[in-house]
Amino acid sequence: MDLLRHLRHFVVVARELHFGRAAEALGIAQPPLSQSIQRLERELDVVLFDRSQRQVRLTTAGQLLLGEADELLAGERRLRNLIDQVRQGTLGLLRAGVPPETPAVTLRALLDGLAARASGLDVDLHELTSGEQVRMLAEGRLDVGLLHQPVPGSGLRLGPTVDVPVGVLLPRDAPAARARQVALADLAGLDLITAPRATAPGWHDHVLAVCREHGFTPARVRHARNPEFLFGLVLAGGAVAVEPAATARREPRIAWRPIVGAPLVRRTSAAWPARAAHPAAPMFGQLAAEVLGVDAGPPRPATLAPAARPWPVLFEAGQDEESRDGPTRAGRKAGCNPDDGR
Repeated sequence: MDLLRHLRHFVVVARELHFGRAAEALGIAQPPLSQSIQRLERELDVVLFDRSQRQVRLTTAGQLLLGEADELLAGERRLRNLIDQVRQGTLGLLRAGVPPETPAVTLRALLDGLAARASGLDVDLHELTSGEQVRMLAEGRLDVGLLHQPVPGSGLRLGPTVDVPVGVLLPRDAPAARARQVALADLAGLDLITAPRATAPGWHDHVLAVCREHGFTPARVRHARNPEFLFGLVLAGGAVAVEPAATARREPRIAWRPIVGAPLVRRTSAAWPARAAHPAAPMFGQLAAEVLGVDAGPPRPATLAPAARPWPVLFEAGQDEESRDGPTRAGRKAGCNPDDGR
């Protein structure tokens, strides 16, 4: 028996106190409505309507049921709305992983975007390498992760990808930094600084393979987890790193130069289990791609803020021709005579 459906029919009849009008309001014929009420009365073993007179009246049982039915149906609507929000991924707990090198501005944009799209979603964010995320996704301890591809294994569904060009990090005063681009073969004899293989096995192996293919076999592969440690090794000399341009923005003494032919591109995307996926995982993947795409360009040249001027500005751009005539003419335009001693 569909108790809630019969209760909805009962409430409409109790409000109208007329089976014909109630059937019209419900969009059904009157006989099925009468049968629905009779079945509810049999189920509850009470009489809900007094049909002895020409008009329909609620019995005592019907009056008591009406208040309870309203509360039950309101609870059903709340429950359906709650489940609908969970199904859409806008409510509940989302356990998400991001790489340790994710900039603070990117994290802020990602969290702000999630709050705007799903204000009822509680995001439990974890700082994890790609290797750690793959393991936790497989173990069911993470709902979605932001991974550097290629990702070994299967069982994961990937969101939209963002391709970020990878270049060479080297000291700004190094001879190679004078060139607009750097060929990988020109780095022969230098060490390569990269994250340990366990952090992102697929990406680590891909980088070494591309370097060897283009004539750069590092004298030694040195590992750095922390960006500050990486910068220190680069600045010490004898070693380079291959990283996205955003990494160089953290250290003004480090230069980023594109690689000739752009053979290395870091591909990043969200990933989540293909089976029993969290409803919010696809939304997280789409938003992460949008946020990462904003910061995928090359580093902007450093600019100095204009110094404060200690005098009032009388002539701005567009009056350079008058300014070249000398201070006397400029003074006359300002209403001053340079010879009057004022």
